[in-house]
Amino acid sequence: MSSPADRVESAPVEDSVVIEDISEGDILLDAQGVKVHFPIKKGVIIDRTVGHVYAVDGIDLQIRRGETYGLVGESGCGKSTLGRALLQLEEMTEGSVFFGGVDLASLKGETLRKQRRHMQMVFQDPLGSLDPRQTVEQLLLEGMRAHGLTKGIDARARLIELLTAVGLPRTALSKYPHEFSGGQRQRVGIARALSVDPALIVADEPVSALDVSVQAQVINLLADLQEEFGLTFLVIAHDLAVVRHISDRVGVMYLGALVEEADADDLYAEPLHPYTRALMSAVPVPDPTIEDSRERILLSGDLPSPANPPAGCRFHTRCPWRQPERCDTERPELRVVQIDGVPASQRVACHYAEQIASGELQPHEVATVATDPSDQESDRDDSFFGPASVTEIG
Repeated sequence: MSSPADRVESAPVEDSVVIEDISEGDILLDAQGVKVHFPIKKGVIIDRTVGHVYAVDGIDLQIRRGETYGLVGESGCGKSTLGRALLQLEEMTEGSVFFGGVDLASLKGETLRKQRRHMQMVFQDPLGSLDPRQTVEQLLLEGMRAHGLTKGIDARARLIELLTAVGLPRTALSKYPHEFSGGQRQRVGIARALSVDPALIVADEPVSALDVSVQAQVINLLADLQEEFGLTFLVIAHDLAVVRHISDRVGVMYLGALVEEADADDLYAEPLHPYTRALMSAVPVPDPTIEDSRERILLSGDLPSPANPPAGCRFHTRCPWRQPERCDTERPELRVVQIDGVPASQRVACHYAEQIASGELQPHEVATVATDPSDQESDRDDSFFGPASVTEIG
């Protein structure tokens, strides 16, 4: 079977758009300044916009060809919205996404539809993403016919090849989605994504709805498929163990922004951002001695509303290392830190990452004080990203 890079080069597009050969160059997808803001409407007869939900608010992200990039964060941080925006399934408010050298935001209509052949998605709910009125054969053929991939080939042989690749028997072609288990349905979803020979697959919580034993099977399947077909993955998850097992690099999201990015081994060996440290401390260790003696960071307060994010650092309202003079007013950039033993590939959005790592800054107790809910309708100062919905004073 030909590689995804070869297939992208020969893809038909409009004359005004040239799809570059993605086999050249290390970066497959390059996202710059991606923002996705959803308007909040109010009114009975005439709707008026009274605010926005800042689901994704300024993210730079690069995914290298042939790697698996893991995106982690708690529910509501915007990671699924980011994944959909990268594929142009969600309209971006601002920013650019370059795939194979072409800005996807500049593509419209038929040109964008043709380009989507090279970017596929595996959805979180395997049953909800499959048409219950179609058999597996119809589900797989639909995308292939839409992109003209059934001409001049034995379509049934191709479908059997896809099912074999994902570990399903050929008899599955005549079955409907409700006749499968959760893990089998997810395999059908993966086979559907593979049917159009993509170069990039965005897997949104691909195993969160599955049993633990089935999770391992699906994760191992994704790794095998990547090796066999030369795929590039963006895996969105909240399970740190899953991300560590499959990812080459990991990005940590909090409230619409990346707070840390590093190679998987480096991130798990030495997390630098306070939020990443808190996440890692919550992962259980199967050793009672280590589990009882290791540092445990418990975050106080609730996650601020994405419709009213805090000023300055997004995490400062819950951070045990918060320093009011900068954290409350200045939003940190994702930067390379100057710490011995930390590679340049590890970047963190924290003003005081060096001081926290050295022990110069010690954690303090964080107390929560609820603010007036009416503040959420106040005007937003874009330079500070608005007032916090919950103020925490250490």
